[in-house]
Amino acid sequence: MAAVSQVGVVGAGAAGLGVAIFLADAGIEVEILEKTDAPSTWGSGITLQGNALRVLRQLGLWERISEHGYAFNELGLRAPDPNGTVLVIVDDALMGGEDLPATLGMNRPELASIMRERAREAGVKISYGKSVESIHDDGTRVQVHTADGVIQDYDLLIGADGIHSTVRRALGIDTEPESTGMGIWRAFVPRPPEVVRTDLTYGGTCYIAGYCPTGEEHMYAYLVEEAQDRHDVHDAGVMADLAANYGGPWTEIRNYLQNGAQVNYTRFTSHLVEGKWHRGRTVIIGDAAHSCPPTIAQGAAMALEDAAVLAELLINSETLDEGLWEQFHARRLERAGAVVDASVQLGQWLFDGNKDADVPGLLATLAARLVVPA
Repeated sequence: MAAVSQVGVVGAGAAGLGVAIFLADAGIEVEILEKTDAPSTWGSGITLQGNALRVLRQLGLWERISEHGYAFNELGLRAPDPNGTVLVIVDDALMGGEDLPATLGMNRPELASIMRERAREAGVKISYGKSVESIHDDGTRVQVHTADGVIQDYDLLIGADGIHSTVRRALGIDTEPESTGMGIWRAFVPRPPEVVRTDLTYGGTCYIAGYCPTGEEHMYAYLVEEAQDRHDVHDAGVMADLAANYGGPWTEIRNYLQNGAQVNYTRFTSHLVEGKWHRGRTVIIGDAAHSCPPTIAQGAAMALEDAAVLAELLINSETLDEGLWEQFHARRLERAGAVVDASVQLGQWLFDGNKDADVPGLLATLAARLVVPA
């Protein structure tokens, strides 16, 4: 018998949907409380590396996402010159195992839609317009008060509500995301035939210029610059100007930007809750517990791994006790912390202009660690 029978999950992102599916498949009653009034269609693309794909396969989603994404096993590096000269193409690490691709790019809203559909098939209830106002955890049950005046009651509450987590703050955890000094432009555009993998350019007008194919027809492109106050800037022309000195596929990408492609801009932040992620019968996972800049594309993977490990322990344990939490933190804190540290370190090297930085060594060390399942 599982340690819990009725679980509330705050947030319908990758971590929340992932843990909900695992638990519902095991016969546990699960409700997701999502503060938005409807499923979000926001987002450009997402890069899913092998360890993320491993968890998605465990969720029974590999066939669905492979039909809608673009898989590849190589990484290219280009020079910041007018021709976008290819410097090297390397085999990417197979962090999900030999039977999965190294990387799969796909449309972020499409991934969310596939996960929501799978959650509903598993019997998960998704309640929209449920903004959490307060939590009362008496050690045996958790009461959740939402802004619409409803009180929900669960055996366990899982806060998977992102970097500005209401649940984290309600637990009295004062760790908050901090800026790393960089910001990123993202655009979802048609895919030039030349784009068959992620290519990265370090240096030039921006710290990083990169792209990832997300399907036969589309891709997303990104530029990383020094953080700016661009919260109200949605002009693709600004991104096009930043891309002016990059060659290769960027010539075609820039044309799409100049013709009004949809863009968005966010700042890089990072944080890690270094102590316990739980209080009583309430726990935080995913971006609520840790976040990192997307310099090594591991944010979604860490969220999915959190979901898989927590669900495994809950399903295979008879009681929700300190032994379970000790196992959870032992398997997740150090691993997630290593990803946060590596992501921030790579960004700092770029920010400082450190040409002697051992970027390949950093990535190889981390990849060797992540090949081993969480």
